[in-house]
Amino acid sequence: MKASLLSHGQKQWLEIGMLLIQDPSLLMLDELVAGMSVAERQKTAELLKTIIRGRSVIVIEHDMKFVEDIANRVTVLHQGKFLAEGSMQAIQQNQQVIDVYLGQ
Repeated sequence: MKASLLSHGQKQWLEIGMLLIQDPSLLMLDELVAGMSVAERQKTAELLKTIIRGRSVIVIEHDMKFVEDIANRVTVLHQGKFLAEGSMQAIQQNQQVIDVYLGQ
């Protein structure tokens, strides 16, 4: 099958596979699930949980449900500056994060 015929999610998975062939110790993933369906996002989270073992991973992502599914530790930046860091639960309860991102 030609890569041009793959869905957006399948193209992302192909790119991850091409990256993994190089056996990197650090993965940097930017907006990995942007434009994916819910099912593709869930499959991508399952895939990432498997491939990140033994690797350092930096994920830049606005989909907080996806981040919650894959991350042990979350760092939040606002306008390029450190805002908060911790578990997803701690981040969700952090008043600075709430003020900045929810406008409360």
